[in-house]
Amino acid sequence: MKELLETIARALVDYPDDVHVNEVEGEKSVILELTVSKDDMGKVIGKQGRIAKAIRTVVKAAAVKDNKRVSVEILQ
Repeated sequence: MKELLETIARALVDYPDDVHVNEVEGEKSVILELTVSKDDMGKVIGKQGRIAKAIRTVVKAAAVKDNKRVSVEILQ
């Protein structure tokens, strides 16, 4: 799931080298922390958060296979 989030984020931004994903794992849940350049925050979040919501939906759908709960946090 970490690789999936990284791939999606790198495709959206102008500075793909500044994309970093940190994975914090619990028993049944995983928190993915996405860090991008300040200039790219708007591209990752999108108008009214639509792109961020779509990214979260895709990652959650991929996590269903592993019976895990995933939350994506976008950090500055």
